[in-house]
Amino acid sequence: MAHDLPGERKLLLTWGVLMGLTLVSLVGGQVVGEGRAEPLAWWSVALVLGATYYKARQILMVYLNLRASTPGWKGLLRAFLVLTLGLILGGYLLAVLA
Repeated sequence: MAHDLPGERKLLLTWGVLMGLTLVSLVGGQVVGEGRAEPLAWWSVALVLGATYYKARQILMVYLNLRASTPGWKGLLRAFLVLTLGLILGGYLLAVLA
């Protein structure tokens, strides 16, 4: 079973990718206004949610070692991830349209 665990190189590479995606999310989600709360542009929301999806997927696959799991677990947790991001997107759309 120990051979199924990710190696140190894979863990460090994944950590670097996660840090890069965090920077992408920070840049994409910056509020440009002068202290006013304004909704993000659609491309910014897509960028932040896309980076969030990939980050969460990497954490599931590498750090939680879901890649060594059965397809059922992989599908279930990916479905929960998509559902969660869909709820976040829905909340954003409700706030913008209201």
